Amino acid sequence: MPSIDPRQLQDLMSQAKRQAEDLQKKMQETTVEASAGGGSVTAKMNGQKQLLSVRIDPEAVTAGDLEMLQDLIVAAVNEAGRKVDEELQSKVGGMLGGLAGML
Repeated sequence: MPSIDPRQLQDLMSQAKRQAEDLQKKMQETTVEASAGGGSVTAKMNGQKQLLSVRIDPEAVTAGDLEMLQDLIVAAVNEAGRKVDEELQSKVGGMLGGLAGML
């Protein structure tokens, strides 16, 4: 079994810590939007999956179908959450590629 240089391991751990901190900062700065019902409802979410805003087209309210409006809100919020997950995967994948080069 090959010997691991403690300095290399420490450097690797330091780089991983820096990249994790960078990722956390990038996700805090990330904002996504998703809509449902052809734009009737739009949800805006940050990279920490905190809902920032919900916009509802007044036409969706005047339609009088409260159950449909509730479903559209849920769909828009869920889609925004999926977009955050995609952003995270994209950013983590890029960071792991750089880390793998050190191994």
